[in-house]
Amino acid sequence: MESRVLSGATIRGLALPPKPAARITGNCSLPAVRLTGKLGDGGSLIWGRQLRPAILLEASPISPVTKRESIRPCAAASSPAEGSDSAGGAKVGFLEKYPFLLTGFFFFMWYFLNVIFNILNKKIYNYFPYPYFVSVIHLFVGVIYCLGSWSVGLPKRAPIDSNLLKLLIPVAVCHALGHVTSNVSFAAVAVSFTHTVKALEPFFNAAASQFILGQQIPLTLWLSLAPVVIGVSMASLTELSFNWLGFVSAMISNISFTYRSIYSKKAMTDMDSTNLYAYISIIALIVCIPPAIILEGPQLLKHGFNDAIAKVGLTKFITDLFWVGMFYHLYNQLATNTLERVAPLTHAVGNVLKRVFVIGFSILVFGNKISLQTGIGTSIAIAGVAMYSLIKAKIEEEKRQAKAA
Repeated sequence: MESRVLSGATIRGLALPPKPAARITGNCSLPAVRLTGKLGDGGSLIWGRQLRPAILLEASPISPVTKRESIRPCAAASSPAEGSDSAGGAKVGFLEKYPFLLTGFFFFMWYFLNVIFNILNKKIYNYFPYPYFVSVIHLFVGVIYCLGSWSVGLPKRAPIDSNLLKLLIPVAVCHALGHVTSNVSFAAVAVSFTHTVKALEPFFNAAASQFILGQQIPLTLWLSLAPVVIGVSMASLTELSFNWLGFVSAMISNISFTYRSIYSKKAMTDMDSTNLYAYISIIALIVCIPPAIILEGPQLLKHGFNDAIAKVGLTKFITDLFWVGMFYHLYNQLATNTLERVAPLTHAVGNVLKRVFVIGFSILVFGNKISLQTGIGTSIAIAGVAMYSLIKAKIEEEKRQAKAA
């Protein structure tokens, strides 16, 4: 339905004379109104949609009323032979009618791709233990995917300037460091243990928020983190695959991703998440290439590639590297798209369940033997993360409602 300006107003300097009230048929009531202010003062009129910023409508002197009235759409008369579109109402699709089904599908694909990535990634390390090179492959395949998507306009590439680039570089550097150290940990210890140690990430986030950003963290949040620390400590003491390289690398990954969150807040931009992640991936790839060449290049050329090809064959080796990179990029992109669709509380629950899924499936697939104390410690740590996430989500929701009020 068209929006109509029913009284004189100034639009971009053009004065519109008042028009007589038009004859309206159908069951509707349309009060005479006038615009307060000018559209040129910051308002923008979108035909058939809402007015942004909101343009206040008040009753005109012709028909004085005490309350502000809203324009209600007219019920247009139509014959039974005409469809619902001709009556002014658009047909509602199945997914629009049941949006939770689409959100559930996004969650399922996020978990599915994440689990497949972790399993395939660990299988590659079992015959090709070069995490720096594999990290480069993860980002390289993702960058190729982004460039291909940009070339066909899905999505359309967002422009970037030097100022935005300066803001994104620290984010990408922390992303690269966190990604590489995570892979070093995956290659050194069991996947389940790495994810258990990475459950400490909320603790580092809380510490950075209070001591670096100066944000006051409630006592309840700090208390909810105690089980996380205790649980990770219990799991680490009796983990059968424990070694210091895997543990320290996972801790460095936690710190790196914490600083990534800090720099991300400073680099807030209107760019959509898909384009933003693409630019971060490109910068992170450039950062990861030199360490891979320096630390693993000589070994790869001497025997690394030959040993891997001798074990699994050239075709499987190349396809494994391609698919692990594709799964890495897709699960990260789907995670971002999924979390944009849900409330903070659902976001928190989703993140915790994702870690539970990854730990559980990795134990089943690889048959990792864990001690009773490790199992108890892991459970306590995950429960602590869940408690922290729920409390934090509730606090964020209360802040959002307070701002809206």
